Amino acid sequence: MLRIARAADESELFPIYTHDLVERFLTFDGVDAHRFSGIFRSLLESGDFFVYEVDGTVIGFCKATRLPGRSSHVVQLGPLAVSPQFYGRGYAAAMLQDVLTRLEHSGVLRFELQVEADNPRGIAFYRKLGFEREGVQRRAYKRAAESAYVDEVMMVKFAGPLA
Repeated sequence: MLRIARAADESELFPIYTHDLVERFLTFDGVDAHRFSGIFRSLLESGDFFVYEVDGTVIGFCKATRLPGRSSHVVQLGPLAVSPQFYGRGYAAAMLQDVLTRLEHSGVLRFELQVEADNPRGIAFYRKLGFEREGVQRRAYKRAAESAYVDEVMMVKFAGPLA
């Protein structure tokens, strides 16, 4: 079940956000509980941060930021993740599809996201859901523990009359 996140979700989201297989592809490195509280608070205050529950347990999250004005038909997705213990069961696809459907019903016609070029699993996942590569932001991402910069692959999916 998809729903808007609430303050009580923080403790369930912390181990997902900070898991080695997840944190590598999120915005911040080396997140401890204190730092996560600040990140979580900011996500929560945005009002567009979703969690996905299975049998009453939060297993994933997705932020969906709707752009203002002339771009009000556009949503930027991310961060997005599912707990690695639930990989391969279709939950990430179900969560993202629920987000896309909900937002399309509210008039969103363009969904944008960025995925690291060194994340072939993520790129394949988004392609499977109908996202297309739109471009590359060269050397736009750098992990603290690595010397190399990583390209960000920009992906897009259109809905409604834009599809």
